[in-house]
Amino acid sequence: MRSCSRVDWLSVAGLGLALTWTLVSARALSIVTVSPKRAAVAATTQTQQFTSSVTNVTWSVDGVTGGNTTVGTISASGLYSPPATGGTHTIAATTATVPPVSGSATVAVSDLLGVLTYHNDQARDGINGKEYALTPTTVTKATFGKLFSCRVDGAVYAQPLWIKGLSVAGGVHNVIYVATQHDSVYAFDADASPCVTYWHAHLLDGVHGGTGKETPVVWNDVGQCFGDIYPEVGVTSTPVIDATTRTIYLVSASESNPTSSGSCSNSSATFYHRLHALDLATGSEKFNAPVTIAASVPATGDGSSGGMVSFNSQLHHQRSGLVEVGGKIFVVFAAHEDATPYHGWVIGYKASNVRQQIAVFNTTPNGLNGADGGIWAGGGAPAADSGGDIYITTGNGAFDEAPPPPENDYGDSILRLHSFTGSTPNGVNLTVAGWFTPYDQDMLSQNDTDLGSGAAVLLPDQPSVPTHLLTQVGKEGVVYLIDRDNMGQYNPTSNDQIVQSFSGPKNGLWGTPALWRNKLYIGGRADSLRQFTFDPKKGMFVPSVASLSSHVFRYPGTTPSVSSRGGSNGIVWAIDASLYGYASPNAGVNCSTVPLPSACSGPAVLHAFSATNLAVEYWNSSMAANNRDRAGNAVKFVPPTVANGKVYLPTRTSVDVYGLLPN
Repeated sequence: MRSCSRVDWLSVAGLGLALTWTLVSARALSIVTVSPKRAAVAATTQTQQFTSSVTNVTWSVDGVTGGNTTVGTISASGLYSPPATGGTHTIAATTATVPPVSGSATVAVSDLLGVLTYHNDQARDGINGKEYALTPTTVTKATFGKLFSCRVDGAVYAQPLWIKGLSVAGGVHNVIYVATQHDSVYAFDADASPCVTYWHAHLLDGVHGGTGKETPVVWNDVGQCFGDIYPEVGVTSTPVIDATTRTIYLVSASESNPTSSGSCSNSSATFYHRLHALDLATGSEKFNAPVTIAASVPATGDGSSGGMVSFNSQLHHQRSGLVEVGGKIFVVFAAHEDATPYHGWVIGYKASNVRQQIAVFNTTPNGLNGADGGIWAGGGAPAADSGGDIYITTGNGAFDEAPPPPENDYGDSILRLHSFTGSTPNGVNLTVAGWFTPYDQDMLSQNDTDLGSGAAVLLPDQPSVPTHLLTQVGKEGVVYLIDRDNMGQYNPTSNDQIVQSFSGPKNGLWGTPALWRNKLYIGGRADSLRQFTFDPKKGMFVPSVASLSSHVFRYPGTTPSVSSRGGSNGIVWAIDASLYGYASPNAGVNCSTVPLPSACSGPAVLHAFSATNLAVEYWNSSMAANNRDRAGNAVKFVPPTVANGKVYLPTRTSVDVYGLLPN
């Protein structure tokens, strides 16, 4: 009896020990974590490896074991392959225990093909409507921040461009392209941390057309020594990518025999602008590139009968971004710091053979001694419509188009340029198909209040007449709404001939507004970011401000971009670049001396606001402790690039990459 009791007791004790271990094991399995906790991938081309904190798990996507072609598939080892369509999905790892225990993560799939041109598209509206990872709940201090940086050899004034799923370096990768003022172009992996460089092209070497004795343009060899761009001028404008031919087009600026005399007129140097066409996968020149940019038109006034107005590289600055329309690459010019004589130029080349110049347009051909009318746009780019017409806005300059007699000078005007075959007083193969000049053009010109300090944005086609609209804002701070089919030309007493005009940013605009879901976002100088609402029923803007950011952007203001999932999750991204360095008026000290005082240069600050109410700020890069998200030093005019769950921020020494924190 005692023996049996002992056996029974030991059996009970063993059972209790086993039960204890089962409870401990279950408690351990009650917490299953999946890493990364949040991720973003490009549709069909980019995989994501997930791991589980425990072994022997079954992987599922949106509750489907192994997933499927609709939600994406996941292997037994946790490798996720996304579907072809955009969306967000839940990845789960489930144990084989009884009861089973699961852990989960979220993956966002973007079907964005690329950011291939300035401000996302040829309307210049700044919208990425295929962004699934960045939402009001994920763009927070705890879940969003700086991931890595890619170092470069000069300041980045050109907006970085992004393309998905490129075959490069023996694999398929998302790639970000970055051009610098040191005349370099980089192709970086858009996602790899630490940064991976696929190629780096220096545009002044012999392979890319350089003479062997060239440098980027020294800042005080041109202009008026203001240091508008300091210390060198190379690639300033935003390139354009042709995804079909896998080509990136961009313009370099350089000089031979540079000086540092500070004379602002180095007469011993030779200056160049070259149009390059680089293979996206290798950086090699193609399509007979590069070509040295040159052009001329007949002088139509100034007593210069029979003379020619010729393009001069030293006097002209390629500030506005490139545009590709109908197999043609258009390059536009203004000046260095308003140093005369100069003109506004639009020069077109055949995309498949850049040595074939196909169009020239001079905004102010009236005289050999210059008539200004530069195309600045605060770093913007010409817009283009579905018919292939392009839209430019000029700065201060001669205006004499209104009779008597018209002489074809279009200072402080918005022009619709149409390709044709033939000549006009302004050039060849481009003609003015429509134009608008404000009634106070003469005052704008005299006071340096350029209409063209901002770039035009095209509105989506409207359900009623006028169907085709554009909006434009310049230094005066007036918001113009114009019928593109009947632009209004010139009325010397008022602007009543156009659809609408009203006061917008209180101190004017140097850049490009963003336009999302009938909301216009304007980042003026020394002003809050402002939101105005477009009423499609009335075909006009509501002139009162719909919302304001609490943050004030000092000079030069900001060019915002918008990310959203279609009509939801709208976020407005804006860079405070007020400490951009030399010539900055914001530092409280003299920023026009050499060497540059340290107070003049400071970090760019990236902001994320609610697109429905700018008073709500979700995040900025100065929020996190210990400078976790601090950006490199600022450059002016350039907008952020938002793609596939990441935001690319250009600085003086790098491109900083922000995105979802993995855990």
